Amino acid sequence: MGSGGGQWIVEKRSSFRSEPLEVNVSETGCLSIVVLGASGDLAKKKTFPALFNLYRQGFLQSNEVHIFGYARTKISDDDLRNRIRRKGSAKSEEVSEFLQLIKYVSGSYDTEGGFRMLDKEISLHEEFRNSTEGSSRRLFYLALPPSVYPVVCRMIKLCCMNKSHLGGWTRIVVEKPFGKDLDSAEKLSNQIGELFEEPQLYRIDHYLGKELVQNLLVLRFANRFFLPLWNRDNIDNVQIVFREDFGTEGRGGYFDEYGIIRDIIQNHLLQVLCLVAMEKPVSLKPEHIRDEKVKVLQSVMPIKDEEVVLGQYNGYRDDPTVPDHSNTPTFATVVLRIHNERWEGVPFILKAGKALNSRKAEIRIQFKDVPGDIFRCKNQGRNEFVIRLQPSEAMYMKLTVKQPGLEMSTVQSELDLSYGQRYQQVTIPEAYERLILDTIRGDQQHFVRRDELRHGIYSHPFCTGSTLAS
Repeated sequence: MGSGGGQWIVEKRSSFRSEPLEVNVSETGCLSIVVLGASGDLAKKKTFPALFNLYRQGFLQSNEVHIFGYARTKISDDDLRNRIRRKGSAKSEEVSEFLQLIKYVSGSYDTEGGFRMLDKEISLHEEFRNSTEGSSRRLFYLALPPSVYPVVCRMIKLCCMNKSHLGGWTRIVVEKPFGKDLDSAEKLSNQIGELFEEPQLYRIDHYLGKELVQNLLVLRFANRFFLPLWNRDNIDNVQIVFREDFGTEGRGGYFDEYGIIRDIIQNHLLQVLCLVAMEKPVSLKPEHIRDEKVKVLQSVMPIKDEEVVLGQYNGYRDDPTVPDHSNTPTFATVVLRIHNERWEGVPFILKAGKALNSRKAEIRIQFKDVPGDIFRCKNQGRNEFVIRLQPSEAMYMKLTVKQPGLEMSTVQSELDLSYGQRYQQVTIPEAYERLILDTIRGDQQHFVRRDELRHGIYSHPFCTGSTLAS
């Protein structure tokens, strides 16, 4: 503001982030979805079922979309279709129609031959679907180990980019984990970043596609009564818990490279923490939301050794794919502390483990004791707001109320919103369905940005794999 006449001077400051390159690109026309690693477990269990559900609900139109599977395995189109054929409630004609959209191409991940053939097949599809005007939208889903991301991305860049004369876009979806530590994550980001711009990259963490994780922003910022309560003056601690009742089940070799901290806490639970702790974004634009998440990660204080508990379940080393002397933890509790005005002094307790006595994922926000407790009801427990992510999505508030009857006694009860009861007629989509649809629409809100990834790993400066507890 000017000093003399009260004139306001507005300074427009530049940002290090540019606007997305694809703001005005076509979102209609020919769509080619390429699943790399099509013969693998992830593609079979998650990617193809998600694509089928999107097709069944009308989000993928048969006159626009074609799906290409790519892998080293030498199989035919029908072989792949038979592998991913779903049984159960889906109508057989729907399944058959969907499977006819799938074509398989076999090839190596590190040579041009297979990718040239893939590009030829995609181009034939685009020529068939497009008339004089149209678009060339190409989505590449890398259902592959991170070790092959760089070479696969190079092959895509060299051989399979969308045709510029048709317009459209090329987008790349990569799965976690995004590196074993900060150095490997930065190296991987640099290698891919040399080939594709940030608006073209979609780093998927499927927890960000879960119904109640996506509900967190609405709960926090669309309900007035939460606004004055969501801070250190009222909240004693926040617990974010992930429990599985099964072990590695043959995946021990893969799991042993990362451990429970990298596999679960540094990815899924840290993303949930950001949504619980972040400030209100300027808008619902993806960049504004991700900016606030990064600010949370930048505010996380160094972790104290005494606030970390690690464990390994009996029998983990019996897995033949696990090293005999592995010290990799299958259980971890980590206390994170956020150094800012809202959360100073509030511990965020992140717990994750395999082969435990129950399967559960939840957020538990525990409020402080009531000052001047005239009812002497501390023994009944504090007020809590609990969001159960799985199984059976639900939200409930633990309250102290009067026990029905003649006596003035208290009891803890729950205000319960169980999604299975309240929304019986609504089919809650799987996380992968949401995230693939977001990718097609160009919405990066529920994907991990590069600086978010870097700060997330930096806030958990642990080694990985068998050296973690040695």
